[in-house]
Amino acid sequence: MAVPAPGPWQVATVEKLWRETERAKTFRLGLVAPSRHLAGQHYVVRLTAADGYTAQRSYSVASPPDDSGEIEITVERLDDGEVSTYLHDVVVPGDELEVRGPIGGWFVWRGDTPALLVAGGSGIVPLMSMLRLARRSGRSELVRLVVSVRSPDGLYYARELPGAETTVVFTREAPPSSDRPAGRLSEDDLRRVLVPGATAYVCGSSGFADHVTGLLQVLGFPGERIRVERFGPSG
Repeated sequence: MAVPAPGPWQVATVEKLWRETERAKTFRLGLVAPSRHLAGQHYVVRLTAADGYTAQRSYSVASPPDDSGEIEITVERLDDGEVSTYLHDVVVPGDELEVRGPIGGWFVWRGDTPALLVAGGSGIVPLMSMLRLARRSGRSELVRLVVSVRSPDGLYYARELPGAETTVVFTREAPPSSDRPAGRLSEDDLRRVLVPGATAYVCGSSGFADHVTGLLQVLGFPGERIRVERFGPSG
């Protein structure tokens, strides 16, 4: 199956929004011209001011591929961000946004091969699309997701995440129910969830991505089966 080509700019209606954490919200967008995305792809959101000034940012799709005509993006609010502050502070259901996508062909999972998903903080967003695809299609045995997050209050999708496929590593503050003390993601954390023949999808900050890539190499993971997407501030 070919990678979907990004279409032209189109209008998307904000159908629903909700808070994931204190600083992150998920937005469900209804597309005028739907294009079925692949898990791991992203859309660009563009804002245009009355004087013609534009600002745009890329946001990964968190929802699984389907033909509903809707996508979900999760946006972290950055205090100095032009787009994220508008989405958090101004946008309400019924508003319209300009979007373009789906975009991306390297960091995608089609749902039919083993995958090790490793996320740092907000890097979980495109990997959540992959996990949701696996669960919806009844192929959960293909994926293992490891999420590294500072504390419980920063965990995206906290109610939906728990399952045999998922492991959460708390680096600063672990809840009382955790059987692992707080600490940085380690070689042992990944060794426990290795899937034979898997491709690794690593998403997070540059430092996190480098750390995880190093751990995977120590574990003998082939470099050609490690795919990395680095998340920087996207305001």
